[in-house]
Amino acid sequence: MVAPAPVDTRFRLDEATARNLASVYGTPLYVVHEEHFRNRIRAYRQAFSDAYAKSEITYASKANSTVALLAIAAQEGCDIDVASEGELRAAMAAGVPPSRCHLHGNNKQASELQFAIAQGIGHIIVDHFGEIEAIAGILGNSPERSPKLVLRLAQGVDPVTHAKISTGQADTKFGFNIVDGSAERAMLRCLELGLNLRGFHCHVGSQLLDPEAQRAGGEFISRFAVDMKQRHGFAAGYLNLGGGLGARYTDEDAPMAIQDYCQLVVDAVVRALEGSGLSPVLAQEPGRSLIAESGVTLYRVGVVKTVPAKGRGTRTYVGIDGGLSDNPRPAMYGSKYTVETVAGASSTGEGPTAPATVSGKHCETDMLFEDVPLPANVGPGDLIQVLCTGAYNASMASNYNRYPRPATALVRPDGTHALIQRRDTWDEILAREILPEGLR
Repeated sequence: MVAPAPVDTRFRLDEATARNLASVYGTPLYVVHEEHFRNRIRAYRQAFSDAYAKSEITYASKANSTVALLAIAAQEGCDIDVASEGELRAAMAAGVPPSRCHLHGNNKQASELQFAIAQGIGHIIVDHFGEIEAIAGILGNSPERSPKLVLRLAQGVDPVTHAKISTGQADTKFGFNIVDGSAERAMLRCLELGLNLRGFHCHVGSQLLDPEAQRAGGEFISRFAVDMKQRHGFAAGYLNLGGGLGARYTDEDAPMAIQDYCQLVVDAVVRALEGSGLSPVLAQEPGRSLIAESGVTLYRVGVVKTVPAKGRGTRTYVGIDGGLSDNPRPAMYGSKYTVETVAGASSTGEGPTAPATVSGKHCETDMLFEDVPLPANVGPGDLIQVLCTGAYNASMASNYNRYPRPATALVRPDGTHALIQRRDTWDEILAREILPEGLR
């Protein structure tokens, strides 16, 4: 029996809305659909709750820490995972109490820990022995003031994903290794210092289309929790299974349905905990799988040229008004996306298509999307949208070549739109510069 094709749940702009947004806010433009984002969160929370009643969802803000989106995630019942003081400050600017934030990071600075603890951070995901001592030092003679601590564990699980977003293997900068005994020693040190150790955390990688690694990670962390109870009497009340579920960047991508994914991981955890007497809260911290498909990037075509190409005859380049600075993922990871024409003077999105390479305007090769099908008559002034850019586009944007970072528009549930992040100004781009005397 042939499995049914996965349902395409990605948000995309219709022509009228694309034209309107481009005229109001300009291009390049990030666009996020509010209702789509809310519905993704609701579906994930419901699926996890159906699979395991004592469940929590934490939104991984590194995927997109735009303040308005953090506010939406919090309204929908998510805690907020922050990986820096800056992300914590963004969550606070969104009105999220620090007690609902979880601080990550493999090399947290003393100032970050001091700030987070002073603000009343909810959880700190502890990554190394020096961090344990630093937290104890900040608390001084009052360990009872300790925030909830969660030890990040490296389980030795090697996921099927890009090497640069794989984090659960033994050879990793993240966390305490289980196999060499570091995780056990870290737990004992926290207990010795009287710190508020709540449980354990794992994260095996990102953009996981094969869920086996996450299932194995959940099993490993649960077995470790059982072992620590049997050997030392520590009853973990919290297991964070991380995030990592993939998104549908192209038509070939087929991420597991959220309901099936949650059930798969929960079943592995429950089996591993069976008979132990442990009944922890289970947490997940999705980011990409919540926000990626809720966003698109809107560009305007500037130039189209066909040039000789070795081994293929010719190549057609479609130059757009953005590129590497607003989407570094193709250059960093070889990431692929779905690209569609939505509006323009010379093309309607109907009729014959031809492969084109969409290129950016930066002083690099900057080949964003190679050999994507676009209308054969695509031309200057046309608008194209790139699907599934809600995650790791706005949050990784830069001012490379001194280009302003794009604005972000939010399409509201009633069909109206609002600016939630404006485009950089030229004054802002140069605001950090200092010209010493004698150089003018």
